[in-house]
Amino acid sequence: MAAWHRTTRHCAIESLPRPFESSPLKFPCKVRLLVYNIRYATGTGPAFHLPIPGAGYLRSNRKVLTGITEFLRAEQPHIVGLIEVDTGSIRTGMLNQAEHIARELGHYSTFQCKYGTDSINQFMPIVRKQGNAFLSSPSVHGERFHYFDTGIKRLIIELELSDVCVFLVHLSLKFRQRQYQLRSLHDLILQSAKPVIVAGDFNTFWGTHEIYLFMRAAGLRSANTAGLPSFPARVPRIELDFILVSEGIEVTDFRVPDVRFSDHRPLVCDFRVHAGATVRTDSEPAAADASAASAA
Repeated sequence: MAAWHRTTRHCAIESLPRPFESSPLKFPCKVRLLVYNIRYATGTGPAFHLPIPGAGYLRSNRKVLTGITEFLRAEQPHIVGLIEVDTGSIRTGMLNQAEHIARELGHYSTFQCKYGTDSINQFMPIVRKQGNAFLSSPSVHGERFHYFDTGIKRLIIELELSDVCVFLVHLSLKFRQRQYQLRSLHDLILQSAKPVIVAGDFNTFWGTHEIYLFMRAAGLRSANTAGLPSFPARVPRIELDFILVSEGIEVTDFRVPDVRFSDHRPLVCDFRVHAGATVRTDSEPAAADASAASAA
């Protein structure tokens, strides 16, 4: 698999193309996107931290995976973004959770390890199989894996459909590294000629306030207009997970279901893409700023 680097003003993002097969399905007028950090289907609750804190990460629970799959089936999403998915380690008995769920739903799947291609995590048992994934039923025009140049979790999955590009991310736990990642993400998504959705676990402990400038600069807005929290699942207090949409995308419904298979709750967003919608170019924000300055 060949690798190439796209260099922007601020960072280098490594991108890996991957073969794909287009589905014959037509892109629907109204689309349902579901984003869920499933915590490798290891479950939650007090037993997760026995006999030592975090021990649950070493144990996959097939009942939890079945519960997640049945929840997804009931929601009938067209696109699913899965964060923290095991792609076939000894923890799951070599079961690739992304492929398993995709088969059950009749979806196309794409997945990749979430660590950088040169990371030591690529050589560690269990950890090297920890990734993110897209499952999709509409026509897939292409996919691409990009990597941030900072942080431990570096993967960006870009899924290109007929009318929209969707980016799936899992940002760093460290504030400074998140800001660097957001800066890189801004440069990447502005290159899309189609309307854009950016979704995933942003680890933003300050909620929307932390990504306000990123959204303004990239021309994005949150589908979660009520600011509903998604973490922790038992009693949500923090808005860690986001679905951000660009111009040309109309959000018709947004929910955070009370589902507790993971430490996060899922996000469910119904949207439609307006025909002929395009995204603004790099020059448009500057032009808007200049107009505002002259008016003042």
